[in-house]
Formats: sequence, C-alpha cells, structure tokens
Amino acid sequence: MSTDNQVDRPPRGMWQRAIFYADQTPESRNRYVDFLRALSILAVVIGHWLISAPHFAAGAPAYAHLLDLEPWSRWLTWLFQVMPVFFFVGGFSNSVSWESARRKEFDYATWLDARIRRLIGPVLPLVLMWGVMVVVAQANGVGPTMIRIGSQVALVPVWFLAVYIMVVALVPITHAAWKRWGFGSVAAAVIGAILVDLGTFAAGIGWIGWLNYVFVWLTVHQLGYAWHERRLAGVGIGIPLFVLGLLSLVGLTHLGPYPLSLVGVPSDEISNTLPPKLPLLALAAAQIGLVLSFEAPARRWLMRRIPWAATILINGMIMTIYLWHSTVMMLLVGLAFWQLPSVLEPIPATASWWWTRPLWIAAFAIVCLPFLLVFSRFERPETGGHSVSAWRQLLGCAVACAGLATLALGGIGGDGWLGLRWIPLLLPIVGAALAGFGPIVWALRRMGVQSA
Repeated sequence: MSTDNQVDRPPRGMWQRAIFYADQTPESRNRYVDFLRALSILAVVIGHWLISAPHFAAGAPAYAHLLDLEPWSRWLTWLFQVMPVFFFVGGFSNSVSWESARRKEFDYATWLDARIRRLIGPVLPLVLMWGVMVVVAQANGVGPTMIRIGSQVALVPVWFLAVYIMVVALVPITHAAWKRWGFGSVAAAVIGAILVDLGTFAAGIGWIGWLNYVFVWLTVHQLGYAWHERRLAGVGIGIPLFVLGLLSLVGLTHLGPYPLSLVGVPSDEISNTLPPKLPLLALAAAQIGLVLSFEAPARRWLMRRIPWAATILINGMIMTIYLWHSTVMMLLVGLAFWQLPSVLEPIPATASWWWTRPLWIAAFAIVCLPFLLVFSRFERPETGGHSVSAWRQLLGCAVACAGLATLALGGIGGDGWLGLRWIPLLLPIVGAALAGFGPIVWALRRMGVQSA
C-alpha cells in the first residue's frame, strides 16, 4: 500500500517529473523569468551550431566561421546574442533569492555557498573531461592545432560563468545600491561603461576596456532588480525602451566605431563582446523592451500545463545544455572529419551547405541527449547546511573565474606535460575547493559512487 510520502514523491521520468512539478507550482510564481532563461540559452546554443562551418580546404580539415564568410550573416547576431536577457533575468532571480535569504536570516556565506555550487559544480566535469580528451587525442596523433581549436571552441561558453559568478558575488553590494539609489545605480554603471569606451577609442588605452565586463553586465543585472520591483513593467515602458535601444544600436554600429556583429568575429579588429562595449547596452535596452512588452500574454500562456512543464524540464538541465553543446558539436565534427568526410564536402555558405544546416542542428541535438542524462545531475548540488567563511568563498570564486576565463580564451590544449595547459585546467578545481567543496569527492557522489 502506498504511503503519503510515496504519493508525493516525484516520478523518475524526466518529462513526468516536469509535469509533477508543474502541477505543484503556485500561481504567484513569475514563470516568465524561467521561460526567458530557457529561451535565451537555447538561442545561444542554436546560434553557435548555426555559425559553425567545418569543411575540407585543399584536402585538409578546416574550421571556418560563418560570420567571416558571409558579412550579411552578422545581422543574425542581433537575434541570437541574447546574453543581456540572461543577465536581466539573473538580476530578477538574485533579487528574489537574496531578499528571501535576508528574511530567513541566512548570512552571506550560506547564501553564496548555494549559488556558487550551482554555478561551479556543473563546469568541473566538463573541464576534467576535456583534460582527458586532450591527452587521448595527442596520444593518437591528433595535431596540436586541431586540439587547440577544438578545445577553445568547446570551452568558449565558460566565459559566461567567469563573469556571472563575479556578478553573483557582488549581489549584496549591488542590491543595496539599488535599494538606496534606484535607477541612479544603473546610471552610474552606464556612465562607467561610456567612460571606459571613451578611454579605449579616444585615449587609446586598450586595457581599460576589460572593466566593461563589470560596468556593462552590472548595468543589465541592476535592471533586473528594477523589474523585480515592477519599476520596469508593461508595454508603456517596453515599447519606448525597445525603440530607444534599437535606434541606439543602429547609430553605434553605423555611425560609431563599433562593428555590426554583436558577437566576436575572427577577422574583425574590434569586438563588441571581447571585451563588452556600448552596443551590448543598446541591445540590452531593446531586448528588455521586448521582454516587458510581451510579459502579460506570455505569463498567461505559461499558466498552461504543457508549456510550463517544458520550461521546467529545460531549466532543470539549463547549465548542462549550455556548457556541453559546443563539446558535442566538436566531437561530432571530429568524428565526421575522421570517419565521414563526405558529409563535410559542401563549401560553407553555399546553397548546398545551407540545406545541410537543419540536419546538422538535429544531429547535434540528438547527440546532446546522453550528455544531458549523465551530467545534468551536477546541477543539483548537495549542501550540508555548512559553508566556509565568506572570504574563502570569494577567494575561491576569484581563482575559479581566472581559470575559466583563461580556458575560454585559449582552450585547454597546449605545450605542457601531456599536451595540457595545466594552470587553466587546475584553477577551477582549486577554486572550487577553496570555495568550500571538494570537487572530486563531490563529483563522485553525483555520479553515484559512494565511499566505503
């Protein structure tokens, strides 16, 4: 006979579990926030899969970039560059989480412990697996250039974690600034971003541009606080904000020194993302305007069982999708170079190549499935109600972020022992340990391996 606890226990199947949680969701929850998080990550994934252009050049494997080959395709980045939405949603979610922690009288260290476990935990298996793959590839004669390109493309997504962990760690300060100065805290960050770009272009101070990782993304995150408090809401604000953002974006990219593409293009001397520049703020304004304009009908639609359950399903593995999609792409492309060269014969950007895009995207999605089944468990961190001191957590975050940023810039393959760049490889692991959880032991537990 079933007990009450057994009745209330979620089912084992992923879709059935999503339905179970969908039926238990209170009506007061802003489901639109979760939907936007899922939508933005899926847009990034599809965008990465779309612009990848592996092929054969003079009989040798080559890896091209659609944005380099077809200048018109740079307009597509205005649709697929949706990281501003993710930071905007992050501001909303972090506001909810931090205010809840304060009501429950949790200290900063306890709150931060739960947040960084959800962020750092899922990336550790990816880094470790790439370390193993590089060693195996080198031992089997794969050239260092292909290893470097493959690992760099696969690990580019971790730049987001390097920045977002920093943003999360600053929440008590930025949230207090919002509470005290409101939109003045947003204006201060915008002014900082403007001054940084002026220093970059007018004064020629190149290094100062890296400060915009702080100013640009904190601006968008602060606006998420405003959304949570309903000081940004509705079509009346959304449409003017969209128009202002779009006009600013057109002006900056056509009259200013900024390139058209809103993601990095290898052949461009200037990148709007490395480091971030003012066009990303204009894009953020336009995207936030659209988000606010569609909020009411979207929230009504998400009250339906199926779309909300699908949103829950995707959010339950959102970091796994984001972190592993490029690895899946590189593994499948590498397999094609090795075993099925005929599928890479179409010349990139030709009509025949475009006809193959839906097939490649479908293949990438299918191959992603086993990775999601195995690694999505790392998004459900174990916490024992214990956290180390805040200063150790912050130091661990800094160390881990330094490693992730270096991996995103240069990949994991190098000239070191076993063909690895050991310092970038070890920094995220050391940082996780400093921040309060032993990543190796924790990873084994998540894989179901118990100590004796």
